[in-house]
This record gives sequence, C-alpha cells and structure tokens, in this order.
Amino acid sequence: MSETQHTSGLDGVAAAARQAPGRGLPPVHLWNPAHCGDIDIVIKRNGQWFHEGTPIGREALVRLFSTVLRKDPDGFHLVTPVEKMKITVEDAPFIAVRVDRDGEDLIFQTNVGDEVRAGPDNGLRVETDPNTGEPRPYLHVRRGLEALVARPVFYELVEMADEAAGRLEIRSGGAAFDLGASGDGAA
Repeated sequence: MSETQHTSGLDGVAAAARQAPGRGLPPVHLWNPAHCGDIDIVIKRNGQWFHEGTPIGREALVRLFSTVLRKDPDGFHLVTPVEKMKITVEDAPFIAVRVDRDGEDLIFQTNVGDEVRAGPDNGLRVETDPNTGEPRPYLHVRRGLEALVARPVFYELVEMADEAAGRLEIRSGGAAFDLGASGDGAA
C-alpha cells in the first residue's frame, strides 16, 4: 500500500507532495478531494510558515507544502489527491525576495524558490495599505496565488520604472504595470 493510504493530516500532505511526478508542480488544480477540515498552519505576513504555533524551520518542507497550496473561493488549502485541508494566510502566501532583468522582462524569485516572469499572465499590482498609506505591491505567481513584493525589491522596481504623466510604469513580458504616483513635485 502507498504511504498516503496510511497517513493523514500534515504527514499525508507531505507524503502526497513527495510522490508528485516529475520536477514540476503537482496538478493541484485537477484534484478535487473532499474537504477534510482545517489544519493549524498559518502563513504569516512576513512569509514564515507556522504549524501549531511553531515555525516550520525546514525550508525544504515549506517548499514542499507550497507546491500543494491552492486558493479556492473559500480560502487557502493544502490539497492532495485524497485530502483538502484549509489553512490560514495572513496576507499573500509568498514573498517576492528578488528581481532581475532578462532583456525586457522582469524575473522574480519567491521565498519558496519559485521563479516568476512578470507579464500578462503574472501581473504586478499595487494596493495602498489603508493603515499606513504605504504601497503594498503584489505579483501573481500561479493560479490565484500571489507574492507580496518585498520592500527592497519594490524600491528596485521604482528605480527601473519610467515616469509618465506623474505615474511610474514598468514593463515586462509585453505588459505595462502601474507602480503608483511618481512623487515628483510633491510637497
């Protein structure tokens, strides 16, 4: 019998993710298991993963769990072919920790090792934090999952951006993204 038939919960998720074929991401969008309940996993605003109040210190385990993360209309879930468990995500599940230029494209690296090329399918958007008025930039990573763009990375984007009509704009993958007001002429 397979390991996933004997385990459930956190161990079951890890076992199923390890058995995913190939080096790509598991096809979580094709899996439709019954909801098995909630699991006490929280992804904090800073991108750190916690299980039962304790940080998950093994980067490989966090990366593994991130591959079976899915956003559904009712929230975020860890999904395997046989289980679906709801988790808590305080903001975005990932953090964009690096950006590089590749010709005209922007290539982002997330805290869990995803590499994302910004463009029409993986857009950048900037919200304004209602409490601080600060920009909160996000990058679409995959299937509705986003990464909060880390402040130093956002500063790099601002430096690369072009200014037009008082707005900052950056291009990647043939798409243009508005980063907000340029700040020129501000008192």
